[in-house]
Amino acid sequence: MTHVAAQANAVSPLPVWDLGDLYDGPDSAALKTDLAETESGAKAFRDTYAGKVAGLDGAALGEAIVAFERLSETLYRILSYSQLLQAGDVTDVAIGQFHQAMMEKGTAISSQMLFFTLEINLIDDDALAEKLKNPLAGRYAPWIRDLRAFRKHQLSDDMERLLNEKDVAGSSAWMRLFDETVAHLRFPIDNETLTSTEAFDRLSDPQPERRKAAAKAIGGVLEDNLRLFSRITNTLAKDKQIDDSWRGYAHPMAARNLGNQVEDAVVDALVSAVRGSYGDLSHRYYQMKAKWFGRDTLDYWDRNAPLPEADDSRFTWDQARDTVLGAYGAFSPELAAVGKRFFDNPWIDVPARPGKASGAFAHPTVPSAHPYLLLNFMGRTRDVMTLAHELGHGVHQVLAARQGPLLSDTPLTLAETASVFGEMLTFRAMLDSAGDAKRRRIMLASKVEDMINTVVRQIAFHTFEHKVHSERLQGELSPDRLCEIWMEVQTESLGPAFRFDAEYRTYWTYIPHFIHSPFYVYAYAFGDCLVNSLYAVYQEGSVPDFQAKYLDMLGAGGTLRHKELLAPFGLDASNPDFWKRGLGVLKGFIDELEEVA
Repeated sequence: MTHVAAQANAVSPLPVWDLGDLYDGPDSAALKTDLAETESGAKAFRDTYAGKVAGLDGAALGEAIVAFERLSETLYRILSYSQLLQAGDVTDVAIGQFHQAMMEKGTAISSQMLFFTLEINLIDDDALAEKLKNPLAGRYAPWIRDLRAFRKHQLSDDMERLLNEKDVAGSSAWMRLFDETVAHLRFPIDNETLTSTEAFDRLSDPQPERRKAAAKAIGGVLEDNLRLFSRITNTLAKDKQIDDSWRGYAHPMAARNLGNQVEDAVVDALVSAVRGSYGDLSHRYYQMKAKWFGRDTLDYWDRNAPLPEADDSRFTWDQARDTVLGAYGAFSPELAAVGKRFFDNPWIDVPARPGKASGAFAHPTVPSAHPYLLLNFMGRTRDVMTLAHELGHGVHQVLAARQGPLLSDTPLTLAETASVFGEMLTFRAMLDSAGDAKRRRIMLASKVEDMINTVVRQIAFHTFEHKVHSERLQGELSPDRLCEIWMEVQTESLGPAFRFDAEYRTYWTYIPHFIHSPFYVYAYAFGDCLVNSLYAVYQEGSVPDFQAKYLDMLGAGGTLRHKELLAPFGLDASNPDFWKRGLGVLKGFIDELEEVA
């Protein structure tokens, strides 16, 4: 067990991960050997192939890709370890220094190998097609296809290498500043000093006074740091603008859409469908919730408040585990067997603790190892759903790992499929086991709120990003203007049922996706609507061997695009009716709530 795991176990009985399957520690002899061999290997790779890629025949190109993949996997292993170690305690100075050192060395190594993908993109289409007739090279055709999608946005070799090497002192440095700032924030609430995870958990407390106190404290602390968060946001938006301009992207979202292998028109259709449904979804639901609270309007800190008759019972970790695995197993024993590995091994870091990264994620690491999950488990029903969500990611990553390092990555638009499907399986299982109508209504309302958070809220986040990046083209945005945009999109998406106090204007500042992955957030809505349509097909029983096809879809990794992956289920995301069908599931839940209420 690593020193981080041992420390966490000393203060909590909840499971913590052991990163020893990657490396034993920052001073690990294996890590030092891997780093040294990757550094020398990258230099040798460059000496062997730089300037010669176009002249390789198919067999030689295949061998070169295998060598590139082998070096890449070792580098990914090193960087994955440093990222996970830092996530365990973002405030630890020594870990921060180690992580920064690995980032800098990783950048230097990747710069040595950067020529390879650039030269592949310079090969003539007909000549490349001939090379890919070789079985070894042909295996990597999907990877090459995705590389060449960026072909016309590629800069010169020297420029690409310069941008790659400067990243560690540019955007990556600003991201690190954001992460460390958030990790160090403390919120004074009711004579306690809480971390961000603990403070935001209070917004789901059954007592309105505790929710209000938490909301006010959060707003106050974020206001104190508003100038810094605004500077980070402006700088990263400008950095992206410069990169987009040099590469010739038509609009701020273009690079993300290209990376997601999804057409602009498909994303535009999704965003239009969701925004056009605000009135029938979030506005309608929250007006109903206000009535349940005996009021005409809700305070913003009531958004995730439990219903008045809901109890505040908490799940133990064992109960949460059994609930999720049971739901997975009822759908597919094979799916549950893969998921069970995460609980049988120290692959999940569960407890919330000071210094630990907030939120939750699944990190795929490398195919020769296994994914790790990070949670901040507080025992609420939402935490069970978060476990179901992140376990879905983990299972997806395990199944896709068979494709190898270069072919296992899934586009963001499909990366949320297994996670949201896992949530839906778990919700349906919990709903079916509910003992009475009141319990079912409470669970249904909770699911509606989760879906609104996934679809409506994420598209509102997307709209915020779009406006910020579009306005940043004309110059720096003031902290007040950033807050104004936030309030505009929140008012539009949440509707007239809410009353906002002044401090809510700063709540955009803590959202990490704006910093780490611009325009990532629409992938959540994409995934939710996709899964709603997929689950409807499953319930209809219209697709034979649905479970086998579903597992094949997850196992495909990045080898196929969304049209090819959805075709066996009779679904097409480019069809406008696809989004209507997905949103119709959420609308149906709200309709049912209106009837039983």
